[in-house]
Amino acid sequence: MVAATVAVAAFDFAKRSGVSVLGPLPQGLPSPRVPSAHVDELVSILMGGVAVALVSFADTSVLSRTYAVRLRTLVDPNQEMVGLGIANVAAAFFQGFPISSSSSRTPVAEAAGARTQLTGVVGAIAIAVLLMLAPQLLQNLPHTALAAVVIAAAIGLVEISDLRRIYRIQRWEFWLSMVCFAGVAVFGAIPGIALAIVIAVIEFLWDGWRPHFAVLGSVDHVKGYHDITRYPEARLIPGLVLFRWDAPLFFANAELFHQRTLEAVTNSPTPVRWLVVAAEPVTSVDVTAADVLSELDDALHAVGIELCFAEMKDPVKDKLKRFGLFARLGEQTFFTTIDEAVSAYRESHALDEND
Repeated sequence: MVAATVAVAAFDFAKRSGVSVLGPLPQGLPSPRVPSAHVDELVSILMGGVAVALVSFADTSVLSRTYAVRLRTLVDPNQEMVGLGIANVAAAFFQGFPISSSSSRTPVAEAAGARTQLTGVVGAIAIAVLLMLAPQLLQNLPHTALAAVVIAAAIGLVEISDLRRIYRIQRWEFWLSMVCFAGVAVFGAIPGIALAIVIAVIEFLWDGWRPHFAVLGSVDHVKGYHDITRYPEARLIPGLVLFRWDAPLFFANAELFHQRTLEAVTNSPTPVRWLVVAAEPVTSVDVTAADVLSELDDALHAVGIELCFAEMKDPVKDKLKRFGLFARLGEQTFFTTIDEAVSAYRESHALDEND
């Protein structure tokens, strides 16, 4: 940087060759002022603020995780967001730029020997000194030299080994990351990050839309109840279907849940009297799913089948109570464990342990 600045100044490359330079800095510190905006500007300000917040969130979350792993420290993402919020509010009263972590400045600081948050304090003091005492000092610094420093430092953030590992163990995630990378490179940072978020939401909905499910049976010498497709020798209890759903119940998968439970009843080798949903993996139920559960209960009752639940978490039960579904099904249909549900079924239908 020093050599490039001296060369540009000595040979006047800025005027002779059109080399882009930093130019003189404004002299003096900014004075505090309450920010103001016209009503007509609010929409554009809001859109710009959302875009900046999106980039800040993405940069901060990625960098904090990366350096937490590298430095073997713990990072609280909420604390990071609160800190950025306070810093941006303070900057607003001094006409400052939006503040965020940076995937370029952070590696530059690390390459220069930075290890603690004191780096930011030293940097702020250095900028203040330049603004007050030597605003012309860096006027011939070429932007290309700054870019070279940033690129050289940021190369260290590219984790080729991690990409190889992702490609080896789950290729669709590798290609997903490549699509997001291409989105940033082709469309820019904000559209690229928005594309990554949209793809992530679609991926979440896809995983939740078609989750894993299983009919459970008992296996000799193995504690508990297990997927009969993984344990073909598993024994089913006559008249009882144990059905496990490995996802939250929400609008995207509620109809599929309804369909799969009825298929499990239809495929049972014996006439079904109880359907017990092993609900431990079900972490949430929305209104649409609650309505589907009501429809399922009606359909099962029409053919003389009792709908029950086992291992349902208390927060999910609380939601069912608010929806009125808990009272409709009856407290007696909710069991703490699958074993408790099986024992209740055996007792109510006079079955012994060998059945």
